[in-house]
Amino acid sequence: MIHFIYNPNAGTQNELQKKRWMASLHAIPNSVIWETTKPLEANEFAKKALEQKATKIIAIGGDGTINEVASALTETTIPLGIIPMGSGNGLARHLQLPLQFDTALARALTGKEVAIDVGTMNDRMFFCTTGIGFDAAVASRFAKGSSRGFINYVKATIYTLFKYKPIEISINGGPREKVFSLTIANANQFGSNAYISPYSDLQDAQLEMVSIQPHSILKAGLLAIRLFNKTIHASKKVSIHTLKHISIQYKKGRPLHIDGESLETDRDNLAISIEPQALLVIV
Repeated sequence: MIHFIYNPNAGTQNELQKKRWMASLHAIPNSVIWETTKPLEANEFAKKALEQKATKIIAIGGDGTINEVASALTETTIPLGIIPMGSGNGLARHLQLPLQFDTALARALTGKEVAIDVGTMNDRMFFCTTGIGFDAAVASRFAKGSSRGFINYVKATIYTLFKYKPIEISINGGPREKVFSLTIANANQFGSNAYISPYSDLQDAQLEMVSIQPHSILKAGLLAIRLFNKTIHASKKVSIHTLKHISIQYKKGRPLHIDGESLETDRDNLAISIEPQALLVIV
């Protein structure tokens, strides 16, 4: 049986579109639809779907919803289908999945299965990126807003840029250093085609650490351009290192993002590693 897990609060679609989507889902034979009403409920529904012997679980929503569902499916033989309806859709874009509902639904129902790597940060999983610093501060600002969508994310970025101060960290017990942001990438982008790690591969059993050094507001604008033309790695302010595990000493209670979702660090140490080919995804 196919189980759909749908987050109606993802993205910026209107009620008429959402009703049409639901009608399409109800027309799928031998299926169940779960509709979320609060954070982490998608993960709970995915676990219930597994208990009910689901043969395929299809997540409908943004990267946060995808993360919740996928986290329940790692190390299982049940594949994840993705209908991307969020603001960024980073994982779907990396996998070159359709972004339109009808074509994404058809792909999720009939596509082939591939295994991808899964990143872990302490007791949380990530499939695109996790990070601290500027990007986490932007995610925190965006989460506090009442509206979703790319334009509102840009507004949150500009607002944060004028108030932000670099953070201080230590990597693997080394000397403390200031960075503008530190991202650990499994996929090649945050979402919306913002390529933070252009050469990241979801099937190479390794992660990329992208460190951006402190810089001026003018250079921040130039880096933003590089994000979208896939040349961030060419900047002298950016260093990218391949790794399988890393320990980052930071501060408890500071902004953190996992697949674009805003959180706070719950301890002083972030232990990050890779689990190769731990999730089946339909592409």
